[in-house]
Amino acid sequence: MLALPGLLLLLTFIYVRPQEFLAPLRSVPLLYAALGLALFGMVLDVRRRFSRAEWTPMLGWTLALWGWCLLGLLVQDRAALGACALNLGVDVALYLCIAHGVQTFRAFRAVAAALLGLMLFVSLVAIEQGGAPLGCHRLVEQKDELAMVYDGRPCQTARDCRADASEPGAEHLCEHVGLLDTSSIGGRVRYRGKLNDPNELALAAGVALPFAFALFQRRRSAGRWVLLLVAIGVIGECIVLSRSRGGQLVLLVVLGFHAVRRFGGKGIVVGMIAALPVLLLGGRSSEEADSSSLQRIECWYEGLQMARTSPLLGVGQGHFVEHHYLTAHNSFVLAAAELGLPGLILFSALVYLAIKIPVQALRRLAGEAGALAGEARVWAAAQLCSALALLPGIFFLSFCYHPVLWVALGMSAALSSAMRTHDARWRVGFGWRDLALVVSLDALVLAALFAYTRFAYRA
Repeated sequence: MLALPGLLLLLTFIYVRPQEFLAPLRSVPLLYAALGLALFGMVLDVRRRFSRAEWTPMLGWTLALWGWCLLGLLVQDRAALGACALNLGVDVALYLCIAHGVQTFRAFRAVAAALLGLMLFVSLVAIEQGGAPLGCHRLVEQKDELAMVYDGRPCQTARDCRADASEPGAEHLCEHVGLLDTSSIGGRVRYRGKLNDPNELALAAGVALPFAFALFQRRRSAGRWVLLLVAIGVIGECIVLSRSRGGQLVLLVVLGFHAVRRFGGKGIVVGMIAALPVLLLGGRSSEEADSSSLQRIECWYEGLQMARTSPLLGVGQGHFVEHHYLTAHNSFVLAAAELGLPGLILFSALVYLAIKIPVQALRRLAGEAGALAGEARVWAAAQLCSALALLPGIFFLSFCYHPVLWVALGMSAALSSAMRTHDARWRVGFGWRDLALVVSLDALVLAALFAYTRFAYRA
């Protein structure tokens, strides 16, 4: 498949970000070049009949969500329209490259293995960072964002950095000095680019772990057994060092999913035992955790108020922080606040389909014999596990426009395309019952969050 090289390069530039730490690559727009190469490869694949140009179950909802974002800004803030069209457009294009460029289980396996490899690399960098010496970092503004620049001085606390600062008025932090110009934040490991937040790093690492299980289940060998153990250890340690409670939940879902598939009902206990080291070692101090929880409750409350005052179009994509000093810390609240209730339904429909597709695939493949059907079951189960693990992560993070989410959505759509190659009669529908279920779940989530935030404020 000619789209595959460009797609793998695109994923590398999104996850690893070599264009940020390799000086010769900084002046080259490699991200857009890889995206163009992947799209061009897709066109060639269709022309040469290596793949099909067809409608996938999630395409209409994806385009509708993008269009709704643009409509909201067209009405409320036309100046931000171009930035939204570009930024969210890149996410949509990334989704399209995966959903429509990957149409066989062989290609699906290649992309899944690449995602696992990229996240293992990123996790190893984060682990090294967690044990690296502390150094003084100066806060500077870069591209309208605050960045941390290591100034070469060792430290034990931030007070050491302020004592002999070359710029006395600047703010300094004492953080771990990691590889590839990375640094910790508040002692928590992170990476760069879209993974520069410890919680987002933990989520991205956790949802890639099911592909290690799938590679082993597809071909049980000593080498792949070692790879699975290494992946569990590396990703688990990365989540521990990130001190992300959402990342802990993601890992718990992944281990619990495979334990239940292997041991049935007893697997719940097995999964919890396997995740126990991460749960015990990966948390934050009670004071820090309480402060984070209070901030999150406040963000939820403010987001629900935005949805209540602007229920149709919301406050506009990317405008949450103009109404509150922090982001929503919940993807569903963020969608409701910025895109209104219709936007929330569009977003939730995509998440719903990302889970329904592998569920329907497993039902269709149940009892089917043959090597191809066996491989299809393995990857359908892996994608279902990844999609389920994504849920607790996006519930506690503002992830609506994050490329890791759109990669996950694209992988579910790619599974649908691969199933169509395997069985031309296979379909995944979205009818009125599905829509009613999505609307009901959204209403339940918003009502529960509203009641919880009101109770928390009164307490």
